[in-house]
Amino acid sequence: MSYVTGFLLAVPAANKAVYREMAETAWRIFEEHGCLGMQENWGVDVPDGKVTSFPMAVKRKDDEVVVFSWMIWPDKKTCETAWEAMMNDPRMAEMKDMPFDGMRMMWGGFEELARFGAAVPA
Repeated sequence: MSYVTGFLLAVPAANKAVYREMAETAWRIFEEHGCLGMQENWGVDVPDGKVTSFPMAVKRKDDEVVVFSWMIWPDKKTCETAWEAMMNDPRMAEMKDMPFDGMRMMWGGFEELARFGAAVPA
């Protein structure tokens, strides 16, 4: 079963191109360390909630967009080994100026429970 690392964050709308460029740069590193796939998703229909919501979870500001992304790994061990190696990869250190507030980003690791249809549609 595959392992997925999921991310939820808020990115200033003005930083969309910079965020995409950062993701492309990061993907090259992640792929070298065993990541099978990565998908970045720019929010276009992400409503505010009354009790909870994506915007509330990341404390989205008026000029920000919610981004929902994930990375697919062969298994949890590959993911853990890769993250440890990537934290020591000098290319990751070069990416220190993130185009978003990392303090409001959340992430987690998930084991696949079931799969229906395409895993990552084109």
